[in-house]
Amino acid sequence: MRNEPIMYLDNAATTNVLPEVIDAMLPYFDKAYGNPSSSYDFSVRSKTKVNECREIIAKSIGSKASEVFFTSGGSESDNWAIKGIADVNAGRHIITSKIEHHAVLNTCKYLEEKGFDVTYLDVDENGLVRPNVLKKAIRPDTFLISIMFANNEIGTIEPINELGKIAHEHNIIFHTDAVQAYGQIPIDVEKSNIDLLSASGHKLNGPKGIGFLYVRNGINIGRIIHGGGQESGRRAGTENVPSIVGFGKACEIAMDTMEKRAEKEIILRDHMIDRILYEIPFSRLNGHRTKRLPNNVNISFQFLRGESMLVLLDMAGICASSGSACSSDLAEPSHVLTAIGLPGNIAYGSVRMTLGYKNTMNEIDYAVDKIKEFAHKLRAVSPEYEDYMNGMI
Repeated sequence: MRNEPIMYLDNAATTNVLPEVIDAMLPYFDKAYGNPSSSYDFSVRSKTKVNECREIIAKSIGSKASEVFFTSGGSESDNWAIKGIADVNAGRHIITSKIEHHAVLNTCKYLEEKGFDVTYLDVDENGLVRPNVLKKAIRPDTFLISIMFANNEIGTIEPINELGKIAHEHNIIFHTDAVQAYGQIPIDVEKSNIDLLSASGHKLNGPKGIGFLYVRNGINIGRIIHGGGQESGRRAGTENVPSIVGFGKACEIAMDTMEKRAEKEIILRDHMIDRILYEIPFSRLNGHRTKRLPNNVNISFQFLRGESMLVLLDMAGICASSGSACSSDLAEPSHVLTAIGLPGNIAYGSVRMTLGYKNTMNEIDYAVDKIKEFAHKLRAVSPEYEDYMNGMI
C-alpha cells in the first residue's frame, strides 16, 4: 500500500493541510490550550485568536464578524441553516434544487416528514438553476430558498446574485451551500443577497471538523445544538480552538492566493478537458463549460463503468472519484447527473477530477494518457461497445 498517491486529483473531496496551517495550530494544543469561554487570563490568548479568525473569515465574504458562527463543518452548517430557520418560521414551504449536496437534500427530506412542503427545482443540462423557474415555484408560504453556490460534482457555478435577488424581492430568506465555492471563487454576501452561507475548512487546505455558518444580522434562527452559551448563545459546545485557528490561517492563504491559483487551475482544467474530449471518443463534459469552478473536471465515458476506471487509475497512483465523496458507496447513479438528464448507462461512466495547487501540466498529461489507455482497455471487453461498433445498437 502506497503512503501517498503519485497524483491527487480529488480536491473536492478533501485537501491536504498546508504546513503553515499546521504550524499555526500547534501552539493551541499544548501551550495556549485554555478554554476561550473561561474568565481567567490563561484563556485570553485562545479567545483573542478565535476572535481574530472570525474577523478573517468575515472579511473573506464581506460580512461582519458578529455574523460568523463556527461549526463542525459543512454538513452541520447546512443542517443548522435549514432546520434552524424552519424551527422559528411560520411558513411551511422550502425551495431547493435537485442537485444539492445530500446535507441539504436529506435535511429537506427530514423536514418533509415533519409536515413541511419542499419544492426541488429542475436544472438545465448544464446544472444551472434558472431564475424564471425559481420565480414560478415561489408560494405565499415560502420562507426559505436554499441553492448551492457551486455544485460539488460537476462544478457548475449557479447564478447566485440573481437567485438571491429574487428571494429578497419576495421577502424570503436565502441560504447557499458554499462548501465547494468558498476559497475557490470570490464571494460577497451583500452583493449576492445571501442571508445564510455554509462553508467547511478542509476544502481549502485547512483541517477537517471545522466550518462556519454565516447568519445575516437580524435573521432569527433556532439552535440545533443545546448546551452552553458559546458562539453568542447560538451554538453550544466548547470552541475547537486549534481547528478554528487552522481554518483562519487557511482562509487567509486562500484569499491571498485565489486569483493566481484560479488562473493556473483553469489552464490545467481546460487543457485536461480539451485533450479528453478530443482524444477519447464517446466522452462528454458534465457541467457548464465556462461557468464552472476553476479546478473541476467531470467527464462521462460511454461504454465503460466509472468505478472500473477509478480502480485502474488508483493502481496507477492517481486519486479521482465518481462524484461526491459522501455518496461514493451508493449503487445508484449520481443524483446530479440524473438531474441534468444523463441516462444511466452514461452517468455510470462518469469520473470527477478536481485539481489543487500542487498539480502540474506534466501530471495532467500523464493522467490523460492513462485515462486514454484505460478507456481503450475497458471498452475492449465491453459487450455494449462491441455491439455498438458492429452496428447492432
